[in-house]
Amino acid sequence: MAAQVSKDMIINDILAIDPNLAMILMQSGMHCVNCFAAMGETLAEACFVHGLDEDVITAELNEYLTAKETGEVLA
Repeated sequence: MAAQVSKDMIINDILAIDPNLAMILMQSGMHCVNCFAAMGETLAEACFVHGLDEDVITAELNEYLTAKETGEVLA
Protein backbone atom coordinates (compact mmCIF):
# COMPACT_ATOMS: atom_id res chain seq x y z
CA MET A 1 0.00 0.00 0.00
CA ALA A 2 1.24 3.46 -0.85
CA ALA A 3 2.35 5.81 1.89
CA GLN A 4 -0.41 8.21 2.82
CA VAL A 5 -0.31 11.88 3.72
CA SER A 6 -2.53 13.36 6.40
CA LYS A 7 -3.27 17.00 7.03
CA ASP A 8 -1.69 16.83 10.49
CA MET A 9 1.72 15.85 9.06
CA ILE A 10 4.62 18.31 9.05
CA ILE A 11 5.50 19.57 5.55
CA ASN A 12 9.08 18.26 5.80
CA ASP A 13 7.77 14.81 6.77
CA ILE A 14 5.51 14.82 3.72
CA LEU A 15 8.43 15.72 1.47
CA ALA A 16 10.48 12.93 3.05
CA ILE A 17 7.91 10.45 1.73
CA ASP A 18 8.47 11.71 -1.81
CA PRO A 19 10.28 14.94 -2.75
CA ASN A 20 8.12 15.13 -5.88
CA LEU A 21 5.18 16.07 -3.67
CA ALA A 22 6.73 19.55 -3.52
CA MET A 23 5.60 20.04 -7.12
CA ILE A 24 1.96 19.53 -6.13
CA LEU A 25 2.28 21.89 -3.18
CA MET A 26 3.98 24.55 -5.29
CA GLN A 27 1.41 24.27 -8.09
CA SER A 28 -1.27 24.85 -5.45
CA GLY A 29 0.37 28.12 -4.46
CA MET A 30 2.37 26.84 -1.52
CA HIS A 31 5.79 28.05 -2.66
CA CYS A 32 7.44 27.87 0.73
CA VAL A 33 8.12 24.12 0.81
CA ASN A 34 11.78 24.79 1.58
CA CYS A 35 11.28 27.64 4.04
CA PHE A 36 11.85 27.49 7.77
CA ALA A 37 8.12 27.08 8.46
CA ALA A 38 8.07 23.77 6.56
CA MET A 39 10.14 22.25 9.35
CA GLY A 40 7.40 22.71 11.93
CA GLU A 41 4.19 23.54 10.11
CA THR A 42 1.52 20.95 9.41
CA LEU A 43 -0.16 20.64 6.05
CA ALA A 44 -3.38 21.94 7.60
CA GLU A 45 -1.61 25.01 8.99
CA ALA A 46 0.13 25.72 5.70
CA CYS A 47 -3.15 25.38 3.81
CA PHE A 48 -4.82 27.79 6.22
CA VAL A 49 -2.05 30.38 5.78
CA HIS A 50 -2.27 30.08 1.99
CA GLY A 51 -6.07 30.00 1.82
CA LEU A 52 -6.18 26.45 0.44
CA ASP A 53 -8.60 23.63 1.19
CA GLU A 54 -6.61 21.14 3.27
CA ASP A 55 -8.83 18.22 2.24
CA VAL A 56 -8.34 18.95 -1.46
CA ILE A 57 -4.55 19.25 -1.13
CA THR A 58 -4.35 16.11 1.02
CA ALA A 59 -6.36 14.20 -1.58
CA GLU A 60 -4.14 15.45 -4.43
CA LEU A 61 -1.00 14.36 -2.59
CA ASN A 62 -2.44 10.92 -1.84
CA GLU A 63 -3.70 10.50 -5.41
CA TYR A 64 -0.16 11.12 -6.65
CA LEU A 65 1.29 8.56 -4.22
CA THR A 66 -1.29 5.96 -5.22
CA ALA A 67 -0.72 6.61 -8.93
CA LYS A 68 3.03 6.32 -8.43
CA GLU A 69 2.66 2.98 -6.65
CA THR A 70 0.44 1.58 -9.41
CA GLY A 71 2.81 2.76 -12.11
CA GLU A 72 0.49 5.45 -13.45
CA VAL A 73 3.14 8.07 -12.59
CA LEU A 74 6.80 7.59 -13.33
CA ALA A 75 8.98 8.02 -10.28
